[in-house]
Amino acid sequence: MLKQYVSSTSETQFIEVNGRKLAYRSVGNGRPMVLAVRFRGTMDSWDPAFLDALVEQDFRVVVFDYSGLGQSSGTPTYHPASLATDIIDLIGALQLDRPILGGWSIGGIAAQFVLAKAPQLVSHVVLLATTPPGDLPKTGDRLFYELAKRPNDFEDFLALFFEPTNAGSREAAERSAGRLALRTHGRSPEVPYEWAGNQLSEGPQNPVFPADPFLAVLRSTPIPVMHLGGDHDIVFPVENWHALSRQLPGLHLVTLPSTGHGPHMQYPHAAARHIAAFVTSDDNA
Repeated sequence: MLKQYVSSTSETQFIEVNGRKLAYRSVGNGRPMVLAVRFRGTMDSWDPAFLDALVEQDFRVVVFDYSGLGQSSGTPTYHPASLATDIIDLIGALQLDRPILGGWSIGGIAAQFVLAKAPQLVSHVVLLATTPPGDLPKTGDRLFYELAKRPNDFEDFLALFFEPTNAGSREAAERSAGRLALRTHGRSPEVPYEWAGNQLSEGPQNPVFPADPFLAVLRSTPIPVMHLGGDHDIVFPVENWHALSRQLPGLHLVTLPSTGHGPHMQYPHAAARHIAAFVTSDDNA
């Protein structure tokens, strides 16, 4: 019998803000955390085991669909500034008091835009498998651009988010795919791959987004920032964060082994515990 997850049965809610309806789900009753999803992702792209593990760490977890995608209305775009506006508007509309902001992939870029534009709104920033600003020592793999522009089967899922040559990672991918399929009603429509593909360049970019002003913000912000990545990320190599470790002395870096662009999918409980430890690391002993 499959394990039941609270997050896989949570109801979709809607809130109207600035002329569009944002679809969101909320699970848990603890410290608020808003999670911004990946490229081509919707609320249903978050692994229920990861969301439930965060709830077990005493977080109230809010996931949502970007404007015009999934179940949200409005004009779709992947410009990080617009995604950041969605985050800012949702935090305000739900009257969340300085939540932790998490962002996966392009959601992590959007989170860095929020950190630059409205840092007073958040208490901590958790970046999942994303890229820093500015010039990068290592660009992503061209394979990502091929996979991002076509319908994806399990092997594509494995190549994107896990480590295909590792037997344990393949098994974790199978378990995660099963959990992602648990929701049987109220699912968000998938982001059309044709539209999403047209938002991408033909291949890896360097930089992905400019250094100014975002690198200076990361260097100077008093807000704690963490990056949690996988050592086999073909989209945003984790080595780019390692290269910044001396420039960003306040940055918390966690790299999980034998996994790809979805480290929190392969290690949902460990990822949640790392995040909880990070959030409480500045508490007074």
